[in-house]
Amino acid sequence: MASLNRPARLNRTLLALFGLVLLAAGAFAITTSYGWLRVLDRNRPLVPGTHLPPTWVWYVVTAIAVLVGLLFLRWLGAQALRRPRTVTWRWRGTAATGSTRLEANVATEPFTGEVEGYSGVREASATLSGPQDDPTLLVTVTAGPDADLSVIRERITEQGVPRLCQALDLEALPTVVEFRFATETAPRVR
Repeated sequence: MASLNRPARLNRTLLALFGLVLLAAGAFAITTSYGWLRVLDRNRPLVPGTHLPPTWVWYVVTAIAVLVGLLFLRWLGAQALRRPRTVTWRWRGTAATGSTRLEANVATEPFTGEVEGYSGVREASATLSGPQDDPTLLVTVTAGPDADLSVIRERITEQGVPRLCQALDLEALPTVVEFRFATETAPRVR
């Protein structure tokens, strides 16, 4: 059962909506200004009065628009950065025997399978990031509403991670565990 990350979905939806509204407004303003779209008379003022605002107002409006645009780009960038990039690990053999390559995300598949077998765990994913000499393990666990998170965390740190360290020939593996709760809807009575 896949958990829904509703805040991230809402963020992406709002970003898309804001982007479409801003693109449409900009396209409308540009096409009307150049006379390509004849919905409004481009020589007629939009607001009553004939006086233009002071020059400093245009600079303030431009600065605020640029700041808002940069904030939206930062918000969009934060949506894309979900997990760190994994790397390929290489072990060199002796003399001319060759080398062994292992994708870091492949190394975590048995680990996630083990964690998914723990009581109360619905789904698990793990990312092994960083260089081979200083890796970090990021674990995301989707737990059921009846799960004991402290027991799951203890089993991960005392059983799962040491086995992964042994398999990868590591002395220590810093681990970050993120817990999510499975969204379950109550049965509807009709």
